[in-house]
Amino acid sequence: MSSSYIPALKTQYLEQVFPALKESRGYKNPHQVPGLVKVAINSGFGTDLDKNQIADVLKDLATIAGQKPVTAKARKSVANFKLRQGQIVGAHVTLRGDSMWDFLYRLMTVALPTIRDFRGVATRLDGKGNYTIGITDYSIFPEISVENVKRTLGFDITIVTTAETDDEGRELLSLLGMPFRRPEPAQAA
Repeated sequence: MSSSYIPALKTQYLEQVFPALKESRGYKNPHQVPGLVKVAINSGFGTDLDKNQIADVLKDLATIAGQKPVTAKARKSVANFKLRQGQIVGAHVTLRGDSMWDFLYRLMTVALPTIRDFRGVATRLDGKGNYTIGITDYSIFPEISVENVKRTLGFDITIVTTAETDDEGRELLSLLGMPFRRPEPAQAA
């Protein structure tokens, strides 16, 4: 990537979201305005995959994230789970900078809306302004060819923000375009 490249979502944040948050919350200092720190993608696939299947999953995760995932290995053996120490049981990727902005843009505008019967994502944050969403099938991303997927796997996506409260984090993400679920109107009895 050239040095003049600025992701579309980052441009939207700087030109629209940042001023809107500063005005709506009445921040005096620009450093008080919440922003994004990183996006962590975590997939745990257990012990039932062989080496070739693990390699395929790692390749698909690298294609989705845009960088090579780090494998997570079992720390100790557990006979009841057929788990051996050092066995690969998952993978994770941490995105920062432009790759984080690009991934979030693809997630919010392309991947999430392709989910069948999609009505929005939950509005619940973790209490500190961070948001985690679980994806049950990674083939919703257009980079993944459905014909080559032998086993569907899911992963968790955690968006870490500098927001102090859930309300700030929710407002930041909704202004960026996160398709939050609309509250349903109360039914009259």
